[in-house]
Amino acid sequence: MTAQLTLSTDHWLYLHGKPVSSGTIKSCPQDFQVTEIPAYPLTGEGEHIYLWIEKSQLNTAYVAEQLASFTGLPLRAISYAGRKDKYALTQQFFAVHLPGNHNPDWNTFDLSGAKVLSATRHNKKLRTGALKGNRFSITIRELDHPEQVTERLALISRFGVPNYYGEQRFGNQNSNLHLAQKLVQGEVIRNRNKRSMCISALRSWLFNQTISHRIGEKLFSQPIAGDVMKLAGSNSFFVAEQIDDVIEQRIQSGDIQLSAPLWGTGKLASSGTVAELEQRVATEYSSIANTLEKLKLVQERRAIDVKPANLDWKLDANTLTIAFDLPAGCFATSILRELIQFKAQPHSDQQHTVAKDISQVAS
Repeated sequence: MTAQLTLSTDHWLYLHGKPVSSGTIKSCPQDFQVTEIPAYPLTGEGEHIYLWIEKSQLNTAYVAEQLASFTGLPLRAISYAGRKDKYALTQQFFAVHLPGNHNPDWNTFDLSGAKVLSATRHNKKLRTGALKGNRFSITIRELDHPEQVTERLALISRFGVPNYYGEQRFGNQNSNLHLAQKLVQGEVIRNRNKRSMCISALRSWLFNQTISHRIGEKLFSQPIAGDVMKLAGSNSFFVAEQIDDVIEQRIQSGDIQLSAPLWGTGKLASSGTVAELEQRVATEYSSIANTLEKLKLVQERRAIDVKPANLDWKLDANTLTIAFDLPAGCFATSILRELIQFKAQPHSDQQHTVAKDISQVAS
């Protein structure tokens, strides 16, 4: 990668071809609803209070900051499993580390746009990524070519979509990527939150680039010897030295998925043609790969495809309402990207101060 290259996100290939239909999302917060699917039941006792909070037009990090202020606790005492869209209606858990019998009156937590729906104690800290997934309900307005949308939905339901990191990861107008390029070029980013976002954007961009190459080389859906198979719902994986009926059946059932590297230190787990492709992408963008290695990130694997569960939709004239579940870490906008050419409704985006010492990345 040369210093002059500007990283973009609009060139990645589509699995089902570029959609013809277009529509508008996020005309209002209620048009984009996200509800966390918890990873485990709560015990009802313990040092941590899990708050089930509904919020709208608020950053997850800002809500955490306000909870710290309300309780008089340091920000590190507030945790959450993942960040949710700001311009949306979302429900998610925040956990407050509060040993003892003290229970604040959560009804007095006065933050416009946020409401505490319940408070339950639990014996473990809520950690980043500790959720089963998210349930989405999205309304798309001003839709054209509705007949093509129903055809695309059938394809998505059957074959899924590329598990691209969504536009949120790269920031508004790719702001995180633009800042990340400065990091690659040696500029020091002292703000921990911004630095984490930049690192995450770089790693995600290289992952998306690898997926796009696999699509272009007709290696997205068809497993080949040397592919690294990720066990669904876990971080475990194995290398398929040969592709047999058992592997094919496990892929069809969703038990295992093809994967690509989240770049970092360590040797590629793949072999053969797959390893050659993955290394070729890393070599082409060596400045990014080298930066991630210097940051001591350990190489991981991520599934290259995602299939929405419990997919349901209703089409009424030029308005489509679609609902589906996605595993933790997957992006609804990656589903929408294969469905339509979408644009978000312009809206007033009030800025809130984000705590500088929050280092968690989007999930």
